[in-house]
Amino acid sequence: MDTALDAEPPLRQLAALAAPAQRALQRALRGEAIDRSEALHLLTLPSEHTATLLAVAGQVRTHRKGRVVTYSPKVFLPITNLCLDRCSYCTFRQDPDSAAAWTMLPEEVRDWSRRGRRLGCIEALLCLGDKPERAYRTYRQTLAVLGCDSTIDYVAHSCRIALAEGLLPHTNAGVMTRDEMAMLRPLNVSMGLMLESVSPRLRGRGEAHQQAPDKEPQLRLRMLREAGELRIPFTTGILLGIGETLSERVDSLVAIGELHGTYGHIQEIIVQNFRAKPTTRMANAPEPESFDVARTIAVARLLLPDMNIQAPPNLSPHDHRLFLAAGINDWGGISPLTLDYVNPEAPWPQIRTLSATCRDAGFTLRPRLPVYDEYLHNPEFLDAALAPLVHASGASEGARHVG
Repeated sequence: MDTALDAEPPLRQLAALAAPAQRALQRALRGEAIDRSEALHLLTLPSEHTATLLAVAGQVRTHRKGRVVTYSPKVFLPITNLCLDRCSYCTFRQDPDSAAAWTMLPEEVRDWSRRGRRLGCIEALLCLGDKPERAYRTYRQTLAVLGCDSTIDYVAHSCRIALAEGLLPHTNAGVMTRDEMAMLRPLNVSMGLMLESVSPRLRGRGEAHQQAPDKEPQLRLRMLREAGELRIPFTTGILLGIGETLSERVDSLVAIGELHGTYGHIQEIIVQNFRAKPTTRMANAPEPESFDVARTIAVARLLLPDMNIQAPPNLSPHDHRLFLAAGINDWGGISPLTLDYVNPEAPWPQIRTLSATCRDAGFTLRPRLPVYDEYLHNPEFLDAALAPLVHASGASEGARHVG
């Protein structure tokens, strides 16, 4: 059952709120961003006031972003699922001796890129485990056979293949150094790294990131900062339900906002919900409820009103109208060809079905590039070598329409 709310005009609802919440939402309606304390207050509102919060966030989204909601037609290229980290909720990573372990060969990268382009894909999402050569000697031998010194060298080679097949690469390779990002910059229109949470507590014993050294928040924040210094359009986000408190959730959004305020490079924030998987250490952990996710989306919209806010549609297939009401303006990458290899149990929605849902809620669904329009004509953010390919793309600046 769809859990969308029918929003009344917000000003009629504000009178039922306590004064601090009224002031915060009135400021938002005047076009001002709320602050950290207001965000936390709104996130802890009693459930009967959720409709009011979402209605205001929806108005702010419409004022700042209009009624167009976007997605990126993509090919998901899981370059390798070997990984240094062992997050308590992940089924993507495998050890080298597992039958489910893989490293894509160049021929596979080329074949999947070519097939995706024929189906109208624009983005090549290169997603992989974090620094597996630090953990596995056998993988270092694999890299040597492939003629590469490091995983990032091989990612660069794979990006060149995807570009040659007409796709625009977006790399999410875990924590990278400044030099590694600089090497990939001429080959990627954007890059990404989920911050997940700024809480160092989650690295503690029994917590979600205990065995994940590259999930140290300061490492990830440093990479986000260096991406800004390199002028790389960047995707990041938070992961809900991995043991964080509401205060830590707000702190994570604030940290992203501060980095964007300094460098202007965060092109979108993903608000992603944890899903329990049966073979993981968090198999019995509770998943975030739909309205909890929606409230967090709404608070993200009010904290960062000009930001592109995304929610993965395959992880909440019954909540699309609810998340539209809460203030998203993007669904992220959707593939007509490849699985979501991080969440293989969660199929992508059909574009025509998602388009109809958006239309019924008063929105238009359109494809976009893996680099947002805000960066397309800014030579600081778009490498000169990539500009001709980007501007030749069929979805440039929202030109295509999905009926």
